[in-house]
Amino acid sequence: MEFRVAREVLADAVAWTARSLPPRPSVPVLAGILLEVDGSQLSVSGFDYEVSARAEVDVQGTESGRALVPGRLLAEITRALPPHSVDVRAEGARLAISCGNARFSLPTLPVEDYPSLPVMPSAAGVVDSDVFAEAVGQVAVAAGRDDTLPMLTGVRLEIDGDRVTLAATDRYRLAVREFAWRPETPGVTAAVLVPARTLADAARTLTSGPEIVVSLSSGGSGEGILGLSGKDRQTTTRLLDAEFVKYRAIMPTESQANATLPVGLFTDAAKRVALVAERGTPLRCEFTPGQVTLRAGGTDDEGQAEERCDVEFDGDPLTIGFNPTFLLDGLAAVHTPRARMDFTSPLKPAVLSGVQEPAADEDAGDGRAPARPAERPGSYRYLIMPVRLPG
Repeated sequence: MEFRVAREVLADAVAWTARSLPPRPSVPVLAGILLEVDGSQLSVSGFDYEVSARAEVDVQGTESGRALVPGRLLAEITRALPPHSVDVRAEGARLAISCGNARFSLPTLPVEDYPSLPVMPSAAGVVDSDVFAEAVGQVAVAAGRDDTLPMLTGVRLEIDGDRVTLAATDRYRLAVREFAWRPETPGVTAAVLVPARTLADAARTLTSGPEIVVSLSSGGSGEGILGLSGKDRQTTTRLLDAEFVKYRAIMPTESQANATLPVGLFTDAAKRVALVAERGTPLRCEFTPGQVTLRAGGTDDEGQAEERCDVEFDGDPLTIGFNPTFLLDGLAAVHTPRARMDFTSPLKPAVLSGVQEPAADEDAGDGRAPARPAERPGSYRYLIMPVRLPG
């Protein structure tokens, strides 16, 4: 195997593939990155039996072949190379890398022991890459981190015709986002549970092209595979074999009060007040017409903070407590200048959603600007459980 490639191209492909390598591989070869040259095409791959990643780049190939190289070491080396073309050549059981005046010789791993990468499932549909990245980021923040509860570490992906719904929860909050896509088969339906961390990383890094192709295997949840492919990159992950919560039954259908918040000002105020909130203590929110008062702390042996913020509030005065981190996560995921928070009671979940602003350059004929057609209204909802306040 021998080829020449631009340093930036190689470093980018290797770094992207190395992200999927397991930190503690079950067998040594799974720590490797597989380099395969076929003509003028280089494939850079990684696989740990759960997640696979494959990047393809154009090279000046002089000899086809394959080699398995320690992945993280290769990523560090290619990132540190000088800005010149890179020459790579297999020399027996070693891989020689030359770039400018730099020379490296790396031991290779037994390529014959490396598992075959899973075949990409059949395409289910296509979605704009920026829409997919935003939607996954908004939802994955609510997924659990406890691997002993696998049903909470995933993102539920539901397909219903030309609509996709993503949902995730860690029992203390629930995030739901809907968006449009272009299915391969009209009227297609499916529901799978995808590991949240894998999905979030893939969605965030597959944005070099305008679209992402979503692929699904026909097997059941325990045997199924989700595939995502963008420009010159593709990744697959095994689906979780777990039953997701019936989240639609959790989401309130009506509210007794609601507040419209200026996201930037409210977020800054909440961050300041939360500075004195001890671990596990709530941020106290007192809503009255025209304003909300945020409080934290309060005992003699801890700091105290209070700040008022102007809001639009409709309903009877309400005092409710939230985990400040969970509240700030939701505010950061809304992605609109203003957000609406709906309340049922101080002891029941509140729902945060974005407020679509009217288009300034459109006129409805009566002096009012109509709402801009978009997916924002109702497309993202973030349910957060309240924290019981002392006293």
